[in-house]
Amino acid sequence: MPYGYYYRMFDPTYILVLIGVIISLWASAKVKTTYAKYSRVRSMSGMTGAQAAERILYSAGIYDVRIEHVRGDLTDHYDPRNRVLRLSDTVYGSTSVAAIGVAAHECGHAVQDQKDYAPLRIRNSLVPVANFGTMAAWPILIVGLIFGYNSTLIHLGILLFSLGVLFQLVTLPVEFDASRRAIEMLGSQGILYGDEVRQTRKVLSAAAMTYVAAAAAAILSLLRLLILFGGRDSD
Repeated sequence: MPYGYYYRMFDPTYILVLIGVIISLWASAKVKTTYAKYSRVRSMSGMTGAQAAERILYSAGIYDVRIEHVRGDLTDHYDPRNRVLRLSDTVYGSTSVAAIGVAAHECGHAVQDQKDYAPLRIRNSLVPVANFGTMAAWPILIVGLIFGYNSTLIHLGILLFSLGVLFQLVTLPVEFDASRRAIEMLGSQGILYGDEVRQTRKVLSAAAMTYVAAAAAAILSLLRLLILFGGRDSD
């Protein structure tokens, strides 16, 4: 059996995709188990996630950000365009150290926005091009393959896919900085005490690993594309 036929039947670069999937699954399981563990630990202050968020925002001089309840499990996010901080079902009304930590993390993004934190600005500016690149990359790659490995289309597809990878990389410092700010604010505002800060740090560290995993998976997928098509020219 010719090697070329065997290579097409069993593409060894799939191992890169598999590694990315395993890393992502591990990170997702880690954050779920860690959050579940500390969601059962009630904070000594008795504050809910929403109350903690309000105190943090006000202490930072931020009075124009609304705090809203959003459905879902860990769907918390800060919306810089509408100046809204949305907290999920498991965070908004919960008094656990895990919920307060997640709420404080989202407040960290609001503080970044207020202070014009450069990586956040870069990430926000990349959102439209990264979304377009992620959606358009594979159709363009497929068309390039259909038309006899057209190198122009294939390289364009890889370039567009790279925009999504760049977005994942820029996201990392934004998320790590938001967690750092959250821990500092929780301690300085007396919202969490003693060992509660350490427990919250574990929750936020586990959450940060999901972003690291997403970036790693994106890089591995890009590497696979480069191995398969990066050096190939049209006939």
